[in-house]
Amino acid sequence: MPCEKQPRFLILYGSQKGQAQSIAEGIADEAAEHGLVAEISCLSRHEEYSLERESAPVVFIVSTTGDGEPPDTTLKFVKTIRAKTLPSDFLKNLHYALLALGDTNYANFCNCGKTIDKRLQELGANHFYATGHADDGTGLEVVLDPWIEGVWDAIKAASSKMSSSSHPPLKESLSDMTKENPAPTSPPHVELNRLSLADDKTADSIQAPLDSDSKSTLGGLPSTEVTGLSSESDGAAAKSAQEAQADQVREECVVAEPSLTYSLPPLSQSSLNVPALPPPYLEVTLLLEDKAEKFNSSLHTETFYEVPVTNAVQMTRGDSVKKALLLELDISAHPTMTYMPGDSFDVLCPNRASEVDTVLLRLGLQDQRHQRVQLAVRRDTKKRGAQTPPHVPDNCTVQYLLTWCLEIRSVPKKAFLRALVDCAGDSVQKRRLQELCSKQGSADYNRFIRDSSLCLPELLTEFSSCTPPLSLLIEHLPKLQPRPYSAASSTLRHPGRLRFIFTVVELPACPGRPEGRRGLCSGWLADLVAPVLVRPGVTDESSCGQAQLPQIHVRMRPSGTFHAPTDPTAPLIMVGPGTGLAPFLGFLQQREIERRDSPDVAFGETWLFFGCRHKDGDYLFREELEGFVSSGTLTHLKLCFSRDAAAAAAAAGEEAVPAVSQPPPPACPRYVQHNLLLHSQRVSRLLLRHDARLYVCGDAKNMAKDVNDTLMEMVRAELQLDQLDAMKTLASLREEKRYLQDIWG
Repeated sequence: MPCEKQPRFLILYGSQKGQAQSIAEGIADEAAEHGLVAEISCLSRHEEYSLERESAPVVFIVSTTGDGEPPDTTLKFVKTIRAKTLPSDFLKNLHYALLALGDTNYANFCNCGKTIDKRLQELGANHFYATGHADDGTGLEVVLDPWIEGVWDAIKAASSKMSSSSHPPLKESLSDMTKENPAPTSPPHVELNRLSLADDKTADSIQAPLDSDSKSTLGGLPSTEVTGLSSESDGAAAKSAQEAQADQVREECVVAEPSLTYSLPPLSQSSLNVPALPPPYLEVTLLLEDKAEKFNSSLHTETFYEVPVTNAVQMTRGDSVKKALLLELDISAHPTMTYMPGDSFDVLCPNRASEVDTVLLRLGLQDQRHQRVQLAVRRDTKKRGAQTPPHVPDNCTVQYLLTWCLEIRSVPKKAFLRALVDCAGDSVQKRRLQELCSKQGSADYNRFIRDSSLCLPELLTEFSSCTPPLSLLIEHLPKLQPRPYSAASSTLRHPGRLRFIFTVVELPACPGRPEGRRGLCSGWLADLVAPVLVRPGVTDESSCGQAQLPQIHVRMRPSGTFHAPTDPTAPLIMVGPGTGLAPFLGFLQQREIERRDSPDVAFGETWLFFGCRHKDGDYLFREELEGFVSSGTLTHLKLCFSRDAAAAAAAAGEEAVPAVSQPPPPACPRYVQHNLLLHSQRVSRLLLRHDARLYVCGDAKNMAKDVNDTLMEMVRAELQLDQLDAMKTLASLREEKRYLQDIWG
């Protein structure tokens, strides 16, 4: 009797930095355990799928980038389905589920996923499972884990209905259209890989042997990890022994607080739902240099330009809490490197040498750091569509791989922690890694890993018995991404130059990180320019002039929308505290020269809302901004100094009368949103009645949210609307590209 054919489904992903792709691949890898066959493809590879002819359920995993924009790999797909020529029943045979990834720290949460979902519905497609919106701001797993748990039964149900309605069984290739079927709207609960002290069977996803002779305890309690017990009596005996030992230890010690490396009840005694073990798929061979082909590192930077740093100035005073630096790059040797005010660019930076050394030490590869890495896909891998990662160059050294290719600073995902479980030699640490990647341990994962931005070198230091192979790092660590910065200049003022400003990021010490560390790129840039850095109050700069100019690799990232209006008569409102001022320097430099060259044009008024901690220590580009005011380029400069009450009161100037329905702003505004309220009536009328453009640049987590809330209140008061209609008005301003953000987390 022939075997029953397993149902097939298609996974399509759109990813910018690899997050959506990783999730899609994880679903594909787990499909076989649920009796399903998964095909997976990137949305950019349109030749591999045809939605209008697809006869199997389709699962979309899509992320959002920038200001609610689709990932680069999804742009063509979105453009295709948005074509107005498509009929309303074009995708009537498509049955799909969609998981959207986003971050509520940004305004257009999950916008790409929502856009695709809405358009598929407009084209007649059918949901077979509720759409999920996973928030990286609070933890993707909060939505991701239950969504994936429920999707398996939903796929099977949809596949069964589609098969029965179309009669022929599903084929392995793209096939004929199927008829529309109703879809379930809520995911069922599915329990996966449950571990318990009382279990007498081996959980597939846990392979750690129980060391009965181990004297180690977990935060004062014995490890509760479980493995295959040969019989019910053996299981009961092991359970009884462990419980007796646990009771004895509980009487002897009490641990007040959990930490990264140990837990407390109830978690330490809980049965765990852990992810399935991701199938390994890479084979790594290390070759001596004389046996390897010559590696050309320039190929890895072929899309970047190497440019010198011609000027480096510390913009904040030495005693300031935050250090802000201005760097000027000479791009004159590269005529194709053009930019407009509002554009940004990428800086290619390496991982920190001390952290690379830590990883080499923990992997036992200190003596092999200069050997060449040769990658191949394992013949016995169960991972579907496995391939060697394109961001790892052929025959690069181990040191180069860890320095320039892998993001060792990335926060380890739960799937990576699950893979590390089997690399830990100590049973206590093995159990703790299981807890951290489990559903029950989500709170500890968020507290000790995600919220602290803990990275691999720090994790390996704390879990000293964990020695993963190099292949595991290549499989799980994402590509080292270049860091984006906003241009802080105009080529009309600074021809052949590109300026930018940034704050040197400081991450505080925390559990798992005994000492604070600096941001990867900002810390590297600060170290790089230290020999030529001009510091405030330092008059002897002779040594700076003699130092060799440092070089960095950059590439331009033209903005599609964050540019000054083409109509010079349109009013311009800019909100940029701290280094968020950067793009507006370029706006104003360009506007000043345009005003000089076109004296007969009636330029619109310009407003800049700027804020910092202290007037004397953190007021960036003070002379230049005051110069813009003197020349008439900047009509209104509104300042606030959050830690400087007297200076803030002096800078507030003439206070506008707020609408009665608004909460009264403070007399001395501390933050930019307070200054907006002080000038609510004038700003609102410019924005709502005089076609003004509003630009916001800076911190996404606090400032951008507060400014958005303030704007909503201003709109509500000006137009006498309720909150919902005020939100819709702001949304329409966004759609018209008259309310734009360049924000970062």
